[in-house]
Amino acid sequence: MAASDYEATIGLEVHAELLTQTKLFCSCPTRFGAEPNTHTCPVCIGMPGVLPVMNRKAFELTLKTALALECEIPEELNFDRKNYYYPDLPKNYQISQNYLNIGAKGRLEILVDGEKKEIGIWNVHLEEDAGKNMHGEGPDADYSLVDLNRTGTPLMEIVSAPDMHTPEEVEAYCKTLRNTLLYLNVSDCKMQEGSLRFEPGISVRKKDDPELGKRVEIKNLGSITAAVKAVEYEIERQIQVLEEGGTIPQETRLWDVDHNRSERMRSKESSHDYRYFPEPDLVWFSTDEAWLGKIRKTLPELPTAKRMRFMADFGLSDYDAGVLADDQSLAQYYEDCLAHNDNAKGLANWIINDVLRAVNEKGITLDEYGVQPEALAALVKIVDSGTLSVAQGREVLADVAATGKPPEEIIKEKGLEQVSDEDELTSVVEQVLAANPKAAEDIKAGKKKAMGFLIGQVMRETQGKANAKVVGPLIEKLLSS
Repeated sequence: MAASDYEATIGLEVHAELLTQTKLFCSCPTRFGAEPNTHTCPVCIGMPGVLPVMNRKAFELTLKTALALECEIPEELNFDRKNYYYPDLPKNYQISQNYLNIGAKGRLEILVDGEKKEIGIWNVHLEEDAGKNMHGEGPDADYSLVDLNRTGTPLMEIVSAPDMHTPEEVEAYCKTLRNTLLYLNVSDCKMQEGSLRFEPGISVRKKDDPELGKRVEIKNLGSITAAVKAVEYEIERQIQVLEEGGTIPQETRLWDVDHNRSERMRSKESSHDYRYFPEPDLVWFSTDEAWLGKIRKTLPELPTAKRMRFMADFGLSDYDAGVLADDQSLAQYYEDCLAHNDNAKGLANWIINDVLRAVNEKGITLDEYGVQPEALAALVKIVDSGTLSVAQGREVLADVAATGKPPEEIIKEKGLEQVSDEDELTSVVEQVLAANPKAAEDIKAGKKKAMGFLIGQVMRETQGKANAKVVGPLIEKLLSS
């Protein structure tokens, strides 16, 4: 039986550390990169007799995300204890949510190959993060160290419905959700610092089988690339096991980045294994429409909606709209440029091909890039008018970025204005035709390559200042006269 006879069903749990200055239940800082175990206190390391106090901002950031994902928000909710032991969880339980979540029954629209697809959101909930185990390296290492700085950091978990079926859909979902969190300014999503982590659950079944296969969960994937690779691998692995007559147990696996494969970690726990019960040290929380309405007013246009609007209103391709809308600051830069120049497609091309390339090559942010939106808009107008060639425009753009001067000033200083006046160009074109009679005859014979050669000769004679859009028709006019 071929792989095409099977169908994968995929859901994702995504963990995002929230943008707060302090931890979820204490005043310890959440700053990344401090010396191990220096951002701790009796509350976050679970000393006896201490009591948690809820971080209001973390609660509101989670509410904001749930509203953006169109979740239902309960009027009253509480927190639960999830009991399990790990060396980096000093209390031996985690304060989380199981029975009532901050948000439920939401949705997220993604675009795959330009087609919209809706992914259900089962719930959005808030919990405290665990610490970090650091294992000794080298063949003789026989120890592990524990850093509790991360313990108690506000961690939002977003659980999707199992509505995805391909790695491409997983990639689109992960990117869209990450960009949504960045647009909302609820998490910095720095995957290299562990601020955003992915846990896909994958099952495979034959397409004619009415029941889903057993779900395998891959834990703690630190990048979208790893998530996609893990899903691809796991689909292939499960199909191979089923083809060989084996069965897939419900289990949790880890991803081996070095060897691009998953390895068994443990059999999958059920909720009763965690002995959930209501957190006795926290009161119930109430939400009301006034509070939710205030948060709703802060919601921005989200990336998928912005991408669709760019395509509909500005005629951009799915790719161009996606590049611009994926980054909130880049999308805003584009729209700020449009306020000074209505050439939507031309501006998109310059931003994607030139501005974005310069920013990436220099390793700087868009705010650090020295070209203001009105300057780029003016430069594109100048190029569109034929006053500058595209190559000259790029030269000017680099100078604007370096000096901050307006493009008009740089053009004047460098004497870069293109010559578009026919009367001024006629004598040069006549000289070039006289010096290249064979090329002139080739054009008369319909050989188009000769035209490019002659235009090049005119450009050389004018030191690149001749407007090629004027030179071509002028050559044809003189040859036909």
